[in-house]
Amino acid sequence: MLVTGGAGFIGANFVHHTVRHHPEYRVRVLDALTYAGNRASLGPVDDRVEFVHGDICDAALVDTLVAGADVVVHFAAESHVDNSLRDPEPFVRTNLLGTFTLLEAVRRHDVRFHHVSTDEVFGDLPLDGTAKFTEQTAYDPSSPYSATKAGSDLLVRAWVRSYGVAATLSNCANNYGPFQHVEKFIPRQVTNVLTGERPKLYGTGVNVREWTHVDDHNEAVHLILRHGRIGETYLVGSGDERSNREIVELILALMDRPTDAYDLVPDRPGHDLRYANDSTKLRTELGWRPRFGSFRDGLAATIDWYRANDWWWKPRKQAVEEGYRAAGEIAS
Repeated sequence: MLVTGGAGFIGANFVHHTVRHHPEYRVRVLDALTYAGNRASLGPVDDRVEFVHGDICDAALVDTLVAGADVVVHFAAESHVDNSLRDPEPFVRTNLLGTFTLLEAVRRHDVRFHHVSTDEVFGDLPLDGTAKFTEQTAYDPSSPYSATKAGSDLLVRAWVRSYGVAATLSNCANNYGPFQHVEKFIPRQVTNVLTGERPKLYGTGVNVREWTHVDDHNEAVHLILRHGRIGETYLVGSGDERSNREIVELILALMDRPTDAYDLVPDRPGHDLRYANDSTKLRTELGWRPRFGSFRDGLAATIDWYRANDWWWKPRKQAVEEGYRAAGEIAS
């Protein structure tokens, strides 16, 4: 198994999950170790995986690695909305050209391919109401990040239809859990509290997200690899929706802080209102169920992980905060 982006948040957790639960795979990781990739995230499984430092846009390297694989799981992506607003070029290069490079390699070598994407490709939903994204929802991306992920999804679908590539796709709701970069919403607020800073909320914190634990997401990917229908897309989501304000207040409560000990800051441009996935297809066809049925319990476990692993996040914390201050943006 070749895992692209396997030193990133979801990819590293996928590698850990695969090593623990799927010993039939010999895992090789390809990661460029840009700022979002962290070699240390693979430390606990270093002796059981092969790591290759490289770029998914490097066609010669990708061809060599894909030629030796039975399956490619594609996590590698530039994935932060704020960063895409500041500089969209890396997102176009990695998310579009990188996916194209991988697709051409799996086409040449007839290798099974799974493409991991986001529900942000669908745009957003009204704050009030019960509507959810489905596999048939039209794409309506709001940021350079989500637009390039939408483009990569369409490339995969086209390579399935035009060239017969054996590929599946999944679009997941927001993930949380260990090894998530401190620029992201939950770890940023948790590490702010741990370092004596106040959490920050864009706007009034009313924006709603559906939160899925990374281990549940990765189990869904393995189910799709084993039993998913080629060419099909599967939406992944726990069904647990929370406003950003609720999340921050729950973090503060779980960390024994006053639940109003946070600051509101100006909203980000084009901030999507609400995401929610209808994961009926994944549940009925493949039997997926989230193991972390309680978001509160999953969040508490995540807080405990960051509390116990400051060696992993502290070296990056200061640079993240300085970057936000330099850009005049102080929330994530």
